[in-house]
This record gives sequence, C-alpha cells and structure tokens, in this order.
Amino acid sequence: MSVTVGTPPTSLRTRLAGWTAIGLGIVAVGAIGATLSGIGEWTQSGLLDPDSNGPNGTRALVEVLRDHAVDVQVVRNHADAERELNSAPATLVLLDTPGLSDERLLQIAGAADDIVLVDPRSRTLDLLVDGSTAAGYAPDESVAPACSLDAAQRSGAITPGALFAPSLGGESCYPAGEGWALVTAEHADGTTVAIDAQVLFTNQYLADNGNAALAINLMGGNDRLVWYIPDPDDTDLANTDPSLGELTPPWVSPVIVLLLVSGLAAAIWRGRRFGPLVAERLPVTVRASETTEGRARMYAASRDARHAADQLRIAAIGRLARVLHLGAHADARDVAEAAASITESDRVNVRRILLDDAPTTDAELVALSEQLRQLEDAVQTAVRPERNSS
Repeated sequence: MSVTVGTPPTSLRTRLAGWTAIGLGIVAVGAIGATLSGIGEWTQSGLLDPDSNGPNGTRALVEVLRDHAVDVQVVRNHADAERELNSAPATLVLLDTPGLSDERLLQIAGAADDIVLVDPRSRTLDLLVDGSTAAGYAPDESVAPACSLDAAQRSGAITPGALFAPSLGGESCYPAGEGWALVTAEHADGTTVAIDAQVLFTNQYLADNGNAALAINLMGGNDRLVWYIPDPDDTDLANTDPSLGELTPPWVSPVIVLLLVSGLAAAIWRGRRFGPLVAERLPVTVRASETTEGRARMYAASRDARHAADQLRIAAIGRLARVLHLGAHADARDVAEAAASITESDRVNVRRILLDDAPTTDAELVALSEQLRQLEDAVQTAVRPERNSS
C-alpha cells in the first residue's frame, strides 16, 4: 500500500454552502429589524387614536362619549376638520399638528365652539391658550382640582402627567410641582382647554381616578365632537427643502459613474476565473510502512515513552469504542467504563490502563502495550463469545 502526498482540492460545494448561510443570516437579520421597526411605528401611530384598541389608543373614550349621545366624528386631514366644524356647532379635540401653518391652525380652531388640546405642544399653547407654556411633569400622585371649573369639580382627583404654566386670564386646575395639569383660555365662541391626555384619557388609564368623568365633562358639552388626528402627509406647508440632487455639485454624478465603470472593468480584468477543480499530484510517493517505521524511530530516538504510550492508548481506545458501538468520538472515560462493565473487571484497573499510567521506561511501555492488548482481547471475547469459541 502506498500513500500519495498531494494538495487536496477545495470543495466548491462547501464554499457555496458557507456563502449561502451568510446570505440567509443577513436576510434574517434584516427581516427581524424590519419587523421590530414596524412594531414601533404601529405603536406610535396608535397614540391617542380614536380607532385604536391598543393601550395608547382612545377607542374606549370615544365609545363612552357615544353612549352619552355625543356624535363623534374622526377626521384625519385639515380640510375635513374644517368642513365638519363649519357644518354645525361642535367641540374640537385637537392633537399636535406640526404639518399645519399657524394661519391654518387658527382658522380651524376659530370654527370650533370649544377646544380640547389633548397633546399640547409649545406652539399650540402659545397660539390657542394665550401664551401658556410647558412646566415639566407632575409627581406620581393624585391631585385634587383646587379650582372653580365645574368640569374639574365634578370629576374629582386625577394623577396628571405634563404640567403647564397658565396665562393670566384663564382658569387653572390640578396644581402639582411647578405648574398645573389643566389650563384654560377663553375665545370668542367658547373655551380652550389644554391637558395631557396620554396619561389620562387613553385606554390604559381611562378607568383610573376621575379620568373618565373629566374626559366626558370636557368633551361632552356639545352634541357633536370633531376629533382631528392628522395623517403624516396632512399639511398645507410648501416643501421648500432642497433635494439631494439640488445640493450635489454637477460634477459628482459623472465621477460616480466613471468610478463604477472603472471598478467593473478592473473586476473583469483582475477577477479570478473559476474553472473545474483539479487535484495536483506531487512527484513524491511515500510508502505507508516507511511512514510508520520513521515515526517509530523518532519516538525511540527521543526516548519519549509517555508520548508513545499516548499513541498506543489513542489507537486502543478507538478500536474499543468501535467494538463497544460507542462511536469514533466517544469520550475515553466512557470507553473505560463500558470496557470494565462488559468484562466485569475492576474499573480502577481499566481506567489505569487506558488513562492514568504514565510509563517512563521501555520496559514499562512494553508492559502497558501488553495490558492494552489483553484488555482488547477480553472485550472482543465478551462482545462476541460465539466467534471466539469457534
């Protein structure tokens, strides 16, 4: 028997499988990221939405108002809001409207009888509540109305969130921290109220304290209610922001095209051509017996009995594992335990032969080799007694 020394061919199938696994991993990570991003966007889009049953929506409040004979109209653009308000007297529930100009916001507010700002921001407070401003957040505790406003007096205590610094002419209720949880201002046709509805009127908090009563008292004063929750594209502002193309110098695009063409040409010119796999044969042939004898001479010359014993043990353990049907990769301790059990031998002695003995002389090495041979014969006899008897 002879062994040919050569360079083993690289498996194209293995390389393709590796790149396929990497590609699938990238796709999976992207899909998970898109899913999580979509969940986050869905959660934000349902904030104070009258059609949302989620914890941040206000579907429960709308149903309660309708049970109290209030006609609730949900609109999602400023044209519909203005049309509904001009058709009959109504209360306007208004979220933050960053897409509307000051003029259009004042025009919509002017068409309403009463206004309830449920997500008041600085601009809305300044325009509709006579210059009121934000004043931080309240501590987590119930607060009594402490004002003469009938809607607050009949509702009782609440646990407010955002606070506001009131204007000089309006009524303020629920004092906490450095401000008030509810501020009002009078306008020509009625009253404007600002309150943080995210911690009071959403589905999650509506049943707490006097939240539901306060919401009904503030929003149920008229037979009709227009709930204006603007869509992301609801705006009357012209887009004056320059595009990326307008900001880019004219010479950039030709340069990018030139670089891409150059890179493609270089890839074609210098790229590796994939052909059939070829096994390279080297002109040296070494017999298996010569390899074994040469390694034996090296061990003998080095007087390394322990290393030689390890090689004998490794070979014996492998053969025993196959005979005992433990598999080629079985642990040496498991092999020793199985060999001792099937031969009814002393487990400590078998473990000493297969694992623990450390010969230092040639005589001890020969003795260990004989013990290994005897152990293998005993296992063979125990596993196949009929074969050995014949």
